[in-house]
Formats: sequence, structure tokens, C-alpha cells
Amino acid sequence: MKKISVILMGCGGVGRQLLQHIVSFRSLHAKMGVHLRVVGVSDSKSLVVPVDVLKEELDDELLSVVCRIKSAGSPLTTLDALGKGEYRVFNGSESRRETEEIAQLLGKSTGLVVVDCSASSETVEILTKAVDLGCCAVLANKKPLTSTLEHYDKLVLDPRRIRHESTVGAGLPVIASMNRIISSGDPVHSIVGSLSGTLGYVMSELEDGRPLSQVVRAAKTLGYTEPDPRDDLSGMDVARKALILARLLGKRIIMDSIKIESLYPEEMGPGVMTVDDFLQNGIAKLDQNIEERVQRASSNGCVLRYVCMIEGSSVQVGIREVPKDSPLGRLRGSDNIVEIRSRCYKEQPLVIQGAGAGNDTTAAGVLADIIDMQDLFP
Repeated sequence: MKKISVILMGCGGVGRQLLQHIVSFRSLHAKMGVHLRVVGVSDSKSLVVPVDVLKEELDDELLSVVCRIKSAGSPLTTLDALGKGEYRVFNGSESRRETEEIAQLLGKSTGLVVVDCSASSETVEILTKAVDLGCCAVLANKKPLTSTLEHYDKLVLDPRRIRHESTVGAGLPVIASMNRIISSGDPVHSIVGSLSGTLGYVMSELEDGRPLSQVVRAAKTLGYTEPDPRDDLSGMDVARKALILARLLGKRIIMDSIKIESLYPEEMGPGVMTVDDFLQNGIAKLDQNIEERVQRASSNGCVLRYVCMIEGSSVQVGIREVPKDSPLGRLRGSDNIVEIRSRCYKEQPLVIQGAGAGNDTTAAGVLADIIDMQDLFP
């Protein structure tokens, strides 16, 4: 049985779902000749590890307890009070030092996969150090890959040792498809994608004549948006995905290079308006302009979509008119879609479409990335 050691950073919805997948699919992985040893789980403040990471792992019962604790909104330090099993809990800066020590201990011996399911920009230092120590990295977190070019170069120095399928389109095979195209020598001419389930839902609902303010409030009620919908409406999440795709194509750009269209003006930003004030009073002032754009697009036989556009040296994120009968125009609900045009896919683009959000889908993509690295382990 090939044993792959895993340390997880981030116990939010995706991280917990990943742990549940690992526990649930033990028999499947056994048939594949693979066993995933979880040797560490951390949240923003603490890290839990077995007493001896070389010989032991966090058992499935403890992983289930971790999921229950984090689902209840409690910190990992709660494990100290439970006193179950043979494990240690490190807090604060000690948790980071211990993570780096585990990476040093296992990176050059049995191997280690450091998995980042957090939403933190601070994990990039740990990830770059782990990769430098010979560890593998699997990311659902977009922020390390959209950090400085210096950090990015360190992360992707050995492409075999990093996977990040779930950073763009959740579990959709966008990154894998692009890597195959790039490896074949087929030059990519352009990429157009609707990469936000939230904004995809908003744009498709606008087609039915509903005002933007009503659609956004409904999306928040349905749980499609962040607690502050402006986190979605700013376009920053789509811009991060666009930056990841652009860098994958070899473009040496940073976030400031991307032209981003926000759906709200600066005077309605988080530093000026509260969430409630924005939803009750601010967003309604945007209805007329959006309605006029919807009608103008309709008169041209088009619909509005919030997309990322990568072509040549240009990377843009914003609202664009697309033909109603195109793959983007037919998109409904919260699905994601990516159109890739290259020499081989010139007349008819390669179209990748499906569920592009959700903890289950994203965690499945992360798990597949981990398993995909098994050939790197003894």
C-alpha cells in the first residue's frame, strides 16, 4: 500500500468536506493501492498532529470529531478539553513552526502533500518553504497563486509538485485541460469564462427582467453570496481566477495589470456603507443603469454575462454582451463555463461547463489532485 502523508491548512467548508471524503473513500483508495495519512490539520490559530508523525496519523474518529468541532464554529483548541487519542495541539506561532518541521521531516523522506483549503494570504510562506523542502502542494486557496511573481515562481518551480485545479471552476477540469493544451504545443489565443457562480446566477436572473437589487437580495437569502455581497460584486474573486489562468499561459502580470469592473461604485464600498445600508438603500440606485444595459443587449440579440477575458496581453474582468445562442449566452444559474480558443480549437472553442461552486465539488477536486500525485511517492 502506497502511503501519502497529508497536512491540511484550513477547516472551513471545503477543508471539512475534504476530511469527510478522505474518511468515506478509504475502501476505494485501498483498491487503488493508496492510503492517505492525515498527519496534521490546522485552522487559523491551531494545529493538531499525532505524537509521532513518522509512524502515526490522525485516525478517522478524530478527523470526524475535528469536523464536528469546526462545524459548530469552535476552535481546534477544543480538542485539548476532550483529551481523546494520542495527539498534540499547537497554538499561534508554534503551529506554523511545527508545520514547517513536519515538512522538513517528511519532505525529503516519505514525502508530504501540504493542502491549502484556507482563504488566507498568509499561507504562501509555508507553501513556498514546503515546496522548497521537496513537498507537494495542493491548493483550493487562490491567494498564494495570485501573490507576487516571486512567490508564484517559487510555488511552480517544479510543476509536477503542485496542483490547483480547484482554484478555478471548483472541480471542473479547467487547469488540467489547459495544461494538456500547453504541453502539446498548441498556442492558446484567448480564454473567455464565466467563473463566478454568484455572478452567473445574478446575470441570468437579470434576463427575466428582475432588478439587480432584488436579484442580489434573493441570492444572499439563498446563500449564493458571501456575507457581504460586495465581495462577489467587486469582481475580485473572478480577477484572481483570471490571473491564475493568465500566469498559467506564461503572462508575467500582477493583479494591478487586470482591468476589473465592479458592479458598485467606490462610494458604496465596505468602508463607506454597512452591508444592511447597501442592500436596503444603496444597491437600488444601480438598478436603472443595469436595466438599460440588459435592454440594450437584448436589442442586439445578446445577453449580459460577467466574464474574464484573456487575449494577447490583455486581461479584463467585467460585464460583456454575448450572443444569446452562444455557450455563454445559454448559461443559466450558478454553473461556470470556460471557452478556450487555440490553433486546434479555433473555429469551435473547447468548452468546459458544469458546477463551479460548492464545498463538495471543490473538495472532490482537491482530493483528485492529491491522488493524482501518487506516482511521486515511494
